[in-house]
Amino acid sequence: MMGARVVYASLLLYYAAQQPATPRWAKSTIVGALGYLLSPIDSVPDLTPFLGFTDDLGVLMFALVTIACYITDDVRILARKRVTTLIPKASLDDLAKIDDRL
Repeated sequence: MMGARVVYASLLLYYAAQQPATPRWAKSTIVGALGYLLSPIDSVPDLTPFLGFTDDLGVLMFALVTIACYITDDVRILARKRVTTLIPKASLDDLAKIDDRL
């Protein structure tokens, strides 16, 4: 489920930004990626089925890989708990695909 991946990636970035050990440059990267996700100006409209979220996920994955060393186990646990609250049918295997890329 693409939506669960986008939500999980976003939450990983959000919770990493909340950590005191995350440096300012990494927080700037996070804000830029999350800003792109929420921006009404998008290269591929999110209303387009499937394709609408692929560019968003690409930007989020770039940011995640860039700041991967600041994604701690605590950050992963917080993000997983929140995803399963927001999307009860989210597949943990789907979320693991994001973790495997980090």
